[in-house]
Amino acid sequence: MKTGRTWWVLIGLLAVEAIVFGTWGRNFGTADNVANMVRHGTEVALLALALLPVVVGGGIDLSLGSMVGLSAVVFGKAWRDGGMPWGGAALIAVATGAGAGCLNGWMVVRLRVPSLIVTLGTYSLFRGMAEALTQGVDAFTAFPASFLWLGEGRWGGVPVQGWILAAATVAAASWMHGMRWGRELRAAGFAPEGARHAGIDVGRRLVWAHGACGLVAGIAGLGYTARLGTAKADAGTGLELAAITAVVLGGASIHGGRGSVGGTWLGIAVIAVMANGLTRLPATMSVAAELTGLMTGLLLLGGMALGPLLRKDGGS
Repeated sequence: MKTGRTWWVLIGLLAVEAIVFGTWGRNFGTADNVANMVRHGTEVALLALALLPVVVGGGIDLSLGSMVGLSAVVFGKAWRDGGMPWGGAALIAVATGAGAGCLNGWMVVRLRVPSLIVTLGTYSLFRGMAEALTQGVDAFTAFPASFLWLGEGRWGGVPVQGWILAAATVAAASWMHGMRWGRELRAAGFAPEGARHAGIDVGRRLVWAHGACGLVAGIAGLGYTARLGTAKADAGTGLELAAITAVVLGGASIHGGRGSVGGTWLGIAVIAVMANGLTRLPATMSVAAELTGLMTGLLLLGGMALGPLLRKDGGS
């Protein structure tokens, strides 16, 4: 697949970030800080990779962050209040995310409601369910060390999240670029009616894409909980914006039919390096969080505005 202008622009942006933060950021280029970027960027990366098939299929999912929060709370509730071993509680949490995603897909397909509207509604629904389970104030903590290792430990010198991301990347690339399913989903996003006339079950493809998105959101909720050591109703707030930005920056068309795992990963890297680098600049320590949100919004708008121009050469 051709890389195209979009990829080169993102590579250039990454180079600029590396120069700026490497020059003025404190300990930016150290191995420990790189590991820190992997740990803190895992949830966004997982959500972006899971969102890619939905966007390629012509949809969107605004409820990603809420599904992360709901899955985290369900995990904490099943483990602490239900007395389940954390492995069983994790399965229930992931199943909750998958069920939430399938609900999104079912409403999009069966009710013929645009995914933007459906997931805007479930964005509030899932977050409200998490708040109802915790009365808005309860938090689950004191998880077993074996579970916390998933968010804090290393394996072979690499953060555990790095191995999870590697597996997710291979799965996403195989699904989107190496299998018939991915080609059919791309066709469905590019021309839904044409895909149906070609014998592709567009509805099933979209439900599966949304279901997989929810399943990965459940996994991200577990990772988020393991990294922070707590599960609360507000877990995952704002992650959907970063995930959408990464996918759009990577060259995916918001109209469907176009997108790649490689491009999405470049978008993820741009956001992760930016978020980490801002915290390394002494002069911005007090406003780093606000600047991250501001820059993420600007990147999303820029990606949507410049994407069509950058893709004129046929790249991804």
